[in-house]
Amino acid sequence: MSKITTELLLERAVPRSTRLRKIETLNLSKLQLKTGDLDPRLFSRLRHLQKLDLSDNLLDKFPNSLTLPDLRVLNCNNNQLEDVTALKQFPLLEELTYENNVYLTPNDDYKVMFLLQNLRLLNGKDITKLANHVRHVNSRKLTSKVTAHWEKFFRDQLPEKYTAEHVKSIKKKFLKSVQTNVVYGPSSLSEFTRWRVKMIAEEFLASSLGLEENTDPKPEEEMDENEEESTESPREVAEDIGQVTLTPSKRKRNHSTPRSGNKRSKSQANTEEEAALSPRKSSHLQDDPAPDKPRASNQQAKEATPDQGAEGTHRNGEQFPKGQSNRRSSQLTAEQKSQEQDNGVVSLTPVKNFKGKEDVSAEPLHFLQCHSKGNSREDFKTQLWSCVFEPLLDSASRKDPIVSSSRTVATCGGESVCLIDCETGMVLKKYKVATEEFFSVAWTTLTMVISDSRRKTHNILAAAGRRGIVKLIHVAADFCYGEIKAHKKPIATICFSPTHETRLFTASYDKRIALWDIGIPDCDYNFKASQLLVLEALSIPLRLALVPTCPDQYLLAGCEEGCFTWNIKLDKEQKSRPFEAIFQFPDDEGDMTTSHRVDGLAFLNDDVVVSKSSKPGCIYLWSWSRSFDGKGKACQRTVSAVILAELEWSTTDMSYLTLSTCPDSQVARASSKRGAAD
Repeated sequence: MSKITTELLLERAVPRSTRLRKIETLNLSKLQLKTGDLDPRLFSRLRHLQKLDLSDNLLDKFPNSLTLPDLRVLNCNNNQLEDVTALKQFPLLEELTYENNVYLTPNDDYKVMFLLQNLRLLNGKDITKLANHVRHVNSRKLTSKVTAHWEKFFRDQLPEKYTAEHVKSIKKKFLKSVQTNVVYGPSSLSEFTRWRVKMIAEEFLASSLGLEENTDPKPEEEMDENEEESTESPREVAEDIGQVTLTPSKRKRNHSTPRSGNKRSKSQANTEEEAALSPRKSSHLQDDPAPDKPRASNQQAKEATPDQGAEGTHRNGEQFPKGQSNRRSSQLTAEQKSQEQDNGVVSLTPVKNFKGKEDVSAEPLHFLQCHSKGNSREDFKTQLWSCVFEPLLDSASRKDPIVSSSRTVATCGGESVCLIDCETGMVLKKYKVATEEFFSVAWTTLTMVISDSRRKTHNILAAAGRRGIVKLIHVAADFCYGEIKAHKKPIATICFSPTHETRLFTASYDKRIALWDIGIPDCDYNFKASQLLVLEALSIPLRLALVPTCPDQYLLAGCEEGCFTWNIKLDKEQKSRPFEAIFQFPDDEGDMTTSHRVDGLAFLNDDVVVSKSSKPGCIYLWSWSRSFDGKGKACQRTVSAVILAELEWSTTDMSYLTLSTCPDSQVARASSKRGAAD
């Protein structure tokens, strides 16, 4: 790892310099720099530095005392930044870019717009008008709300002759209450609003009671994510950026609090566009395909949008427009098939397997491009991350594995979740959140009380992604009835328990797997969600699989740096648990190692696990029971996976492979961005 020295700074100056104080432009990109490498004592000598490039490094934050008084342009693209508040130390900053920092959200955009009064360009966009709104209009409205909250609820609580203890107590209560109850703007910016409200409240107390600001030693970020908030909060102004918004009605707002619910509304939807920054993609989450590689969906496939006459239902600030069919004939000419093969479409022909049986012949039936941004055929960057078939509601048919799922499939990618009829190729419904990037979807079936105490089963779709929020969608009603703020960082994958329909696992980039009880909504869509368990991982979990023989006891997870298992029995008192075991697999030399990325994971039957790592170029079949024995063993032990077979796979290092299985047919299916194979 490169360390920053005086010689390095002089060498990387543009143009090269002989003295640090003469450097005006400095390029420190692609040096694998971490936060600890930015030595404030050394940087304090760069008194006249105006342009600094720190892109393509490993920075997770900025030191608070770099002392660059003349810095005007800063490039932090492709790092691992988690917070932007330290940038306030560069008050003259005019141009700032930090694209492809996976942990930064639109809330951070608004924070830097407020903190940096001279900022004109953010990620290449002119934000002058929006920044003025944030600094003045937004601050004025929030200040008014904070003052009104104090006058209404707290002014009379302070005695005429108060002591320091009185002040300390009232301040703690006021800060907690005001951050909970003062809301303004779209829910997607609630983190920024809480941040500003706390700041304004501290300034108000300092001027009113003569208190010093920031006297609370506990920062907001350290507050319990799942702390129960007051249900008496005022109605939030619904002006979600780039989304369909609702006019006032008698519904309850769900916000982002797991315990709150909301009532359905039949009010007319209106679209309101606001100048805002678009979400950024991260190289940590996806690899963009080569720009010169065409997509198969460039064929004549059309999807209806609301302004094209498609029917749609709008509720809760989200939308489910119906799309037209993208169906095309399966009888293609030889020239068309040749063209599709050139475009990367795989057409399988009958071949003989090792038993001499003829394999199934498959041919493309529909070509869809329903996840492209703005329904643009020119969008080749939006990735499709998850695809799950909807379960059938008829419990009798579930006994037959061949008909255990419907012909409707839920897919997610970019800002949208789609429901597609696989037989007709029609996009039935489309759910969009302009500030989101969805990575995973999962189905469950809940028995809900509809009216007059009557009960009916409905399929519920959960969707999650970059914002760390789980959206709960009642598909039959075209209604997103709530959300769970599960993690502060992106959610990589989710799955429901096969034995408890309300239990949902969420695996996040915060290196944790959480188990939630999402509850059952009542006839007004009020629901209560609660966190049951937190599993600590050593690296980012990518795939989850519950052990079929004991789904209430063990969870298996493929992670960035290994394959782990946890004991998930809820009769244990420990709610936050380390892993039980990490599994070893052969490396390129045949030695057993735990250091590998497991990006594909599924059970082929009750015992056989199918796993894939992007490095060895093969898929392993191994025995769960012969590899792991949970009786009388200590936690955090290393065990060797008992390999039953190796399946040949591509030598590509393509990550994030999806493995699915058909246990009754003993078939495993692997798919990635470049194709699929059985």
